[in-house]
Amino acid sequence: MTRTRKIILWTVASLVVLLAVLVLVIAFFDWNRIKPPLNAKVSEELHRPFAINGNLAVVWQRDPDEGGWRAWVPWPHVVAEDLSLGNPDWSKQPQMVTLKRVELRISPLALLAQRVVIPRIDLTEPNAELQRLADGRANWTFKFDPKDPDAEPSNWVVDIGAIGFDKGHVTLDDQNLKTQLELIIDPLGKPIPFSDIVGDKAAKTAQEKGAAPQDYAFALKVKGQYHNQKLTGEGKIGGLLALQDAARPFPLQAQVKIADTSVELAGTLTDPLNLGALDLRLKLAGASLGNLYPLTGVILPDTPPYATDGHLIAKLHEPGGTVFRYQEFNGKIGASDIHGSLAYVASQPRPKLSGSLVSNQLLFADLAPLIGADSNAKQKARGGESKQPADKVLPVEEFKTERWRDMDADVEFTGKRIVHSERLPFNDLYTHLVLTDGVLSLEPLRFGVAGGKLDAQIRLNGHAEPLEGRAQLTARGFKLKQLFPTFEPMKTSFGELNGDADITGRGNSVAELLATSNGNLKMLINDGAISRELMELAGLNVGNYVVGKIFGDKEVKINCAAANFDIKTGLATSQLFVFDTENAIIYIDGTANMATEQLDLTISPESKGWRLISLRSPLYVRGKFIKPDAGVKAVPLMLRGAGMVALGVIAAPAAGLLALVAPSGGEPNQCAPLLEQMKAGKAPKTVK
Repeated sequence: MTRTRKIILWTVASLVVLLAVLVLVIAFFDWNRIKPPLNAKVSEELHRPFAINGNLAVVWQRDPDEGGWRAWVPWPHVVAEDLSLGNPDWSKQPQMVTLKRVELRISPLALLAQRVVIPRIDLTEPNAELQRLADGRANWTFKFDPKDPDAEPSNWVVDIGAIGFDKGHVTLDDQNLKTQLELIIDPLGKPIPFSDIVGDKAAKTAQEKGAAPQDYAFALKVKGQYHNQKLTGEGKIGGLLALQDAARPFPLQAQVKIADTSVELAGTLTDPLNLGALDLRLKLAGASLGNLYPLTGVILPDTPPYATDGHLIAKLHEPGGTVFRYQEFNGKIGASDIHGSLAYVASQPRPKLSGSLVSNQLLFADLAPLIGADSNAKQKARGGESKQPADKVLPVEEFKTERWRDMDADVEFTGKRIVHSERLPFNDLYTHLVLTDGVLSLEPLRFGVAGGKLDAQIRLNGHAEPLEGRAQLTARGFKLKQLFPTFEPMKTSFGELNGDADITGRGNSVAELLATSNGNLKMLINDGAISRELMELAGLNVGNYVVGKIFGDKEVKINCAAANFDIKTGLATSQLFVFDTENAIIYIDGTANMATEQLDLTISPESKGWRLISLRSPLYVRGKFIKPDAGVKAVPLMLRGAGMVALGVIAAPAAGLLALVAPSGGEPNQCAPLLEQMKAGKAPKTVK
């Protein structure tokens, strides 16, 4: 035997003997002797009391869960009983965590590479009381003070593979979130297969991704308050939390009720140590989507009661911020269906919500809560605080602009078909909503109406106090026979309604915005008809009275109706408001005060023929928007048209309205000659 071979053999033999001695020392050493210095050292490092109050031992045993040769090799298991970890000095409770038993397995060979590899830790009867004060101090954060600030960081690395646990009890008192919860975990009588909860299809999909979710092993119950709202819930979870192994997803299932919001979820959590990923089927239901804000921080509009069912995927460790995707969800909002996919990215400087939504059948009434136009009873049901006054028409519920700066958004919404009443013949809707640093825009907000289009550009600056708003609206090609489908005289009409509006205002509600508004409103109607029956169909009782006074019960053809209103500080004043009918020209003068919601209008007809109109005095319409009053003025009827032309007050408004003149179904537009006469300073022909 050569000298080299002898040296190698002696070296190997020495290592084997040394390893054997080490094993014997570990096996027979009384590890309780090191408890006092160990307890003191850990307490010193954590700045709070730590103690192993029971037995401390190291035993060698095989681990059947390991594959291959590792399952046959004994490994050292550290077992500690009756452990406690105290609270920081500021806490009124003495203990933060107590454990009946902790068992962990260590890989000895990894110690040679300065790695403490713990493939698994098992916790028996954990009990934790978690606290956070309003100033942000939390008992689950630890302060580590190095002895030498200039010292090199330690090269040792701790690597934990999985955590197994037994029944336990956890409480949370978080003054910052105004949350107090109690969680109880108990073993199930018998494990429940993952597929029994999520379904065979979802289980198969998980396996196809290379994962094998565990069975459900524990039941959990939770109760308390979350953000000052009552919370109750129950569910099921697995028994082994694989911290880094994506092939062993942790199963989750729960039903939680928070105030009026219900949450149901079932799926898996993967790689929790690195906040890896969530893959859940998620159902949400509640009185209003707006109520999710205090629970999630996601800004959603106020809505009627809703319910959705979709697939939530979360990537919790993305470079740009945690990403939540609620994919291919279906549901109902009020009586309208809703479908789509949304993504929420916890980015900086603000998180962002993006995606697209579609409703195949949208009830127009389900849009009312967006501007607070639903009834007081419905507002109360969805948690609204404002109460619409009984004598007010314009919505007074305030926009929650303080939330708008908490999140950005870029969402498209399409309503393919709108279920409407005869008064509002809308047929489709599209809008692109963008929210950036408190500025909300709907550009465009587009409705299909009576064969035409209503296009709006709306911008609301939530940074300003009060809110600054601007609305630009364009109505084109509204077909009168579709606008009034049940009115027989209009069924053969080629007439159209066209209009423009540009309005700005300041205020935190629709009522306040209009009460301070400035701008202009123009509208043009050609080739229509009017009667008391039409007024009744439109629900305009005052209009019914006015038309009856001027024309009696018969239907009257409208050649042209033109309106031009100037709006200053909420007061809309008619610059030109005229109806050219086959029997008369009707002038309407006056104001609509949107701050006080008061009408003050004078209606002056001028007959085109003898004895066609018996009215000898003008009419008035006065009073609140919600219930105006009409009557006959006690003054002689004057020829308004000639006087207005003589003064030159209608030339400019008439010129402005000419831009809305367009051919209607190939027929001449009868508004053109009327407006051209007024623009030229000529009154329409009437008979004195």
